[in-house]
Amino acid sequence: MTTQAGAGFTGSTGSVGFADFADFAEGPRGVPMLGNLPAFGKDPLAFFELLRDRGDFVRWRFGPRPALFVAHPDNIGELLTEVENTFDQPDLGIAIRTLLGNGVVVAKGRDWRRKRSLVQPSVRPKQVRSYAATMAECAVALADSWSDGQRIDIKKEMAALTQLIAVRTIFGADTAADAEAIGRAMDVAQQEIGAELSGIGALLPDWVPTPGRARIKRATAVIDAEVARVVSRHRDGEEDRPDLLSRLLTARDETGAHLSDREIRDETVTLYVGGHETTSSTLVWAWYLLSRNEEVRRTLTEELDRVLPDHEPGYDDYASLVYTQAVVKETLRLYPTIWLLTGIAKEGATLGGTPIPAGTRVWSSQWSTHRDPRWYADPETFRPERWLTDEEGRPVEEIPEYAWYPFGGGPRVCLGTRFALVEAVLVLAALARRYDLDVTAPEIRPVPSLTLQPDREVLATIRARGRDQDRERE
Repeated sequence: MTTQAGAGFTGSTGSVGFADFADFAEGPRGVPMLGNLPAFGKDPLAFFELLRDRGDFVRWRFGPRPALFVAHPDNIGELLTEVENTFDQPDLGIAIRTLLGNGVVVAKGRDWRRKRSLVQPSVRPKQVRSYAATMAECAVALADSWSDGQRIDIKKEMAALTQLIAVRTIFGADTAADAEAIGRAMDVAQQEIGAELSGIGALLPDWVPTPGRARIKRATAVIDAEVARVVSRHRDGEEDRPDLLSRLLTARDETGAHLSDREIRDETVTLYVGGHETTSSTLVWAWYLLSRNEEVRRTLTEELDRVLPDHEPGYDDYASLVYTQAVVKETLRLYPTIWLLTGIAKEGATLGGTPIPAGTRVWSSQWSTHRDPRWYADPETFRPERWLTDEEGRPVEEIPEYAWYPFGGGPRVCLGTRFALVEAVLVLAALARRYDLDVTAPEIRPVPSLTLQPDREVLATIRARGRDQDRERE
């Protein structure tokens, strides 16, 4: 989960006034007091595209507060790499803090550095290799349960699969964690966080009660109870376990101190959100895009037949699944799981040499940057080939750094990036080598919540693969 995720809207912008933004391009006219909030809340993705098309630096109003939108990858890179220096991690708001607590995504300064040092060893490439077998096993079990001609809701199937993988890799395969209960609570929390981020709740102080905030609290209580039960079981156990939770329980900082029970809870929930929500969403969009692009699907299955002719995918196959990786990257370009990021300018902050008034909330959007025609030929087209290299190892398309940043970047880049990419590739490979999924809906629109989700059920028909069946369909 990208640590720049979400939009924190609480807190002061200092003495920043609209006069400080005179040198920037002007955004759309807003309404008194609410500024551009109504347009943003109605369709955040379209709103960010509108801002992008007005320039690389665009001033707008989030409620009564002045804000700055940046669109150029060079400036986005500065914003990301200068977090903790000349830009500060914003307060992500009561909705996100209720769910994630003060985990590594939310923490700042010395507290963030300590927690990152404790969590990072659990998701290093060596550890991801140990989790890969679980990812593949769960995907193969799901494939074994499918049958030719069966009708499924891909959204539900991928959610259940990634929930199972998250529970097993985080809590341990032999732990009776209630994945279904956690999943239902996560769904409620995510939906309400999305409503909070893009609605009037974004302007309300933390102490103002709302029905949405009450629903987030109830959902979080379910998650907390389950996590506490599983942590207790781990503490009572004597044997070493290979799961993420066990590694967190034994981790020590430079003073020799362990994470507290509350910190364990916060990091566990953060890892669960990052390990389940992001990958589930990416897989749903991948199946949707593959169903609409037969040539891409054919190229993908040709690679799977070549690389995996007689065995299920494993970690050692990851590097060889070049086109499968490209499919995942292109999916994350068109439908980035995390769709915006923010930072707050400190004294002396600049972007592209331009001074940014201290206290300014600076925004950028993966959605709008990933679809910018300046950086991508045919930006609305699903074309995994753009991520491949030619025979001499040169990129097929020259894409600027930070024109693709689904996991953020800089010092607060998502700790679970490798985990998420390996999981998405291995799961897609395990399922697509045996089945095609034909999505029936002609168009599915993204809904910005905590992550970018489909606006409806994603119904599909399962088609068993095999050379004879493929030839018949052709």
